[in-house]
Amino acid sequence: MKVISYNLRKHRAAGELAHLVEHHGADVLCLQEYDTRDIPPVIGGLRLADATQRNRLGLAVYYRENAYRAVDVRSLSLKKSLHDRVLKPAEERLLGVRLHDIDDGHEFIVASFHAAPLTALNSLRRHQIRTALNELSALGEGLPALMVGDYNYPVFKENLGQKVREQGYELSLSDARTYTRYRFFRGHYDFATSVGFRVDKVRTLPQGRSDHLPILVTAHPSAVSRPSEASVEIAGA
Repeated sequence: MKVISYNLRKHRAAGELAHLVEHHGADVLCLQEYDTRDIPPVIGGLRLADATQRNRLGLAVYYRENAYRAVDVRSLSLKKSLHDRVLKPAEERLLGVRLHDIDDGHEFIVASFHAAPLTALNSLRRHQIRTALNELSALGEGLPALMVGDYNYPVFKENLGQKVREQGYELSLSDARTYTRYRFFRGHYDFATSVGFRVDKVRTLPQGRSDHLPILVTAHPSAVSRPSEASVEIAGA
């Protein structure tokens, strides 16, 4: 499975998405800073699972509908930074989708995540990450889960990795930096955290109109979970 994660920088890079999906053969597309008033139902052959609703620049997840079926979705507000409280740039910072693999019959969770900006403390971002990972289990206890996005965590990543491992997850960085706008803040911002997945590679893709570079995660669920009889496809998926 190939998953692309991309912070669009206030929707500026939205026009690149169809080419990215088609060129790299993506199965899932996770977006941040997407203008939720201008979301097409299909991008490059991928179907919209859902998008956040309570902020203009939000999150969205698309999936390949001839390979997967969307079973459930969950969006979540996380602990707010002072920046969030004053400027209110983002209300919901997590969007998770439970997918059913049509061929294999197993289910797993993918999520788009956007942490608080650099004006916040790393401790607050760790709190957001910890809460987000815990909340994903509400979509399916014990299912493999992959959360990708803009973690806004350029320094002390070793400490973050340790905290993530204490929750049973693995932190995966890409092969090159993913943020280039400001000289002193360049580095790895866009990560993947996973449990029950074998992450083969995280690749930084060429830069487009965003100050973030998209990442391409190649991963496979390493634990097979069969759906329960209560699993119901979400409306409109």
